[in-house]
Amino acid sequence: MLTSGLLRPVDDAHAIDEAALLRYAAEHVAGFPSPARGLALTQFGHGQSNPTYCIEASAPGGVTARYVLRKKPPGAILQSAHAVEREFQVLKALGTYTDVPVPKVFCLCTDASVIGTPFYIMEHLEGLIYPDNKLTGVTPTKRKTIYLAAAETLAAIHKVDVTAIGLQKYGRRDNYCKRQVERWGRQYLSSTGEGKPARYQKMLDLAHWLKEHIPKEDSSAGFGTGLVHGDYRVDNLVFHPTEDRVIGVLDWELSTLGNQMCDVAYSSLPYIIDATTSTGYSYGGFEYTGIPDGIPPLEEYLAAYCSISARPWPAASWKFYVAFSLFRGASIYAGVYHRWTMGNASGGERARFSGKIANAMVDRAWDIINRENVLREQPARGMHVSNGPSQEFQRKHEGSISTKDQGKFVPSEKVMQLRNKLMKFMEYYIYPMESEFYKRAHSTSRWTIHPEEEKLKALAKREGLWNLFIPLDSAARARELLFEDMSHGSPGSSEELLLGAGLTNLEYGYLCEIMGRSIWAPQIFNCGPPDTGNMEVLLRYGTKEQQKQWLVPLLEGKIRSGFAMTEPQVASSDATNIECSISRQGDFYVINGTKWWTSGAMDPRCQILVLMGKTDFSAPKHKQQSMILVDVKTPGVQIRRPLLVFGFDDAPHGHAEITFENVRVPATNILLGEGRGFEIAQGRLGPGRLHHCMRLIGAAERGMNLMVERALSRTTFGKKIAQHGSFLADLAKCRVELEQARLLVLEAADQLDRHGNKKARGILAMAKVAAPNMALKVLDMAMQVHGGAGLSSDTVLSHLWATARTLRIADGPDEVHLGTIAKLELQRARM
Repeated sequence: MLTSGLLRPVDDAHAIDEAALLRYAAEHVAGFPSPARGLALTQFGHGQSNPTYCIEASAPGGVTARYVLRKKPPGAILQSAHAVEREFQVLKALGTYTDVPVPKVFCLCTDASVIGTPFYIMEHLEGLIYPDNKLTGVTPTKRKTIYLAAAETLAAIHKVDVTAIGLQKYGRRDNYCKRQVERWGRQYLSSTGEGKPARYQKMLDLAHWLKEHIPKEDSSAGFGTGLVHGDYRVDNLVFHPTEDRVIGVLDWELSTLGNQMCDVAYSSLPYIIDATTSTGYSYGGFEYTGIPDGIPPLEEYLAAYCSISARPWPAASWKFYVAFSLFRGASIYAGVYHRWTMGNASGGERARFSGKIANAMVDRAWDIINRENVLREQPARGMHVSNGPSQEFQRKHEGSISTKDQGKFVPSEKVMQLRNKLMKFMEYYIYPMESEFYKRAHSTSRWTIHPEEEKLKALAKREGLWNLFIPLDSAARARELLFEDMSHGSPGSSEELLLGAGLTNLEYGYLCEIMGRSIWAPQIFNCGPPDTGNMEVLLRYGTKEQQKQWLVPLLEGKIRSGFAMTEPQVASSDATNIECSISRQGDFYVINGTKWWTSGAMDPRCQILVLMGKTDFSAPKHKQQSMILVDVKTPGVQIRRPLLVFGFDDAPHGHAEITFENVRVPATNILLGEGRGFEIAQGRLGPGRLHHCMRLIGAAERGMNLMVERALSRTTFGKKIAQHGSFLADLAKCRVELEQARLLVLEAADQLDRHGNKKARGILAMAKVAAPNMALKVLDMAMQVHGGAGLSSDTVLSHLWATARTLRIADGPDEVHLGTIAKLELQRARM
């Protein structure tokens, strides 16, 4: 029915001072009719918690404006319940920064003297609400659309980056279910203190069972935790009057941060139990009474959610989540019944049946617990959302923040799912561990690996966020070479997953950018330099024996590698200057020379170096160089010292100076053949160096976020930094330059995919000039806003800046790239 159809006269128990409300609204609600000719107040009959009113204010000329007021109920209420202040906070953040459909909020009043209790005012959404979860009177086709739209919208809520919208402190993510069982157990006891209902002991036993069966994933603030609605149901959604889409999610009273699968299970309760409070006691949901024609089966509803949110199928813990949702629901309905007995339940006479519903939920929970199985191990074959998410949903919800997905390049649904998983992984695992990684990197154990790093790598691998850098064509080549004799190298196997997700360079760009937001992130996903470039070399140019010996353990993340090219005695940006010799002696090559800035060589896991030297000093200039594999344990390999980058030694990874004194390696270690070094280098440096540019975009984005947070929280000369005109101008310029660089890098990746390294060399050079210079400007501005803190190790800014600065040399000097761009421009003019 239309939202207006849910209105009724205001209950006597919920009457408020309309004159005081009119005065307050006129002063605090932007656009409120003034002077208002009158105010009509009615109450929404739907809902059992915070009293909700419709305000109709008439302006001169007969124009009527509608608003919604939501307030705490009068009288004694349970502690922490009915928090309208939190509702306002989450609605404000979602409405301002995301495309999650919520009503616009206008003002929050915490002064109880105005109308008796705190309240807030929001816009009135004229749409459709379906109080009956059976959707009686709705066509079968529309029923399916409604339920799948509900799944889509819930996925959109769960994909929100809470840190980006300022809700990172909205609640604790870890141990959510444990704390919720304790909280709702206390609520139930508070609601039933006067008299013990029939299911009292069964409810206490249920709480005990839940405490004993909390899923392991609940103990950490990890993947699958984030914004939780807390009361997500179809009847808390407003649908467009004529289009099959959600325009508003209501009733955020119980929202917090925590285990999001609880939302999914709670929204699935119509399949489990009929909690219709207008008919009294009822036991079975759709699975007992039969699914109304058109409503998708539970498996299809869950498959739709999991597909859009990139979540695993929840079979392993589904029994717990359903039982928990019923336990929680029983406590809520017991509270509603308790308020009804005291005369302040907002649902009116309908609330009188809620005690029986609470008892039914307890019985239903034990019925679920006593079953052997409650959900298939995997959804039935072909179970998916017909034709995928709606175009409207894709347009609005592919990204958590609406401003981030604009421009020519629109990532596929597959890439967006990976991107959202990656962002959540970063938020829940990487950022919280940064300080611990830094502490170890500055301790006497700096050249050892933090034990949490290997745990995070294993988790990333399980989540399918491993080796994402591997290009589609390289993966296909490696699959033939590595798995041709391995029956277990089938699609979806652990060996197959070592070869990444089958992404193009362009697709990887959206993910590599996210990794670049933290110095520590790339290696967690096995996507860090120089390993990525070295793996790419082995994938493209290594023999089968070389790949099995070195590539496979690199792909597995068991070892790391270094790239030995730069030399201290010559200008190595011109690789023809290299002096390190590689001399053939029978079945061996003997290497002599000195290398420095060999990144990764200090890592205790580093076992292999890709070294560039000269095999024939008399050959044509670009045929003298070769690349060869060197085991770091080979006699004569001496790691002399770690080099510092603006004071950072980047432990435990490090940048080493290494001498090679008569180092004998097997002749079979040569890559591709003598004189092919330049050929290999060009193949390696295209994608590899573009990865640096992608990560720099992410580093700059991190700098922007930290800069804005600082500017909004710090006061100088009587006002926030964000209110100073000079800051606003500089901030805007940073955003312009960042977006320009992002599009240039994506264009370079696209041309690399379509035309190859040689033809794309011009735009690759442009990206390599633009990205680090842009990142330096943004990070410098962020450090300036942070003042002394920006220069210290208390933030990541100085380290990100130092890394960006090195890439103007390590990624090839600007001068070389500018020369390439200019030469191509002159060639174009002569054509």
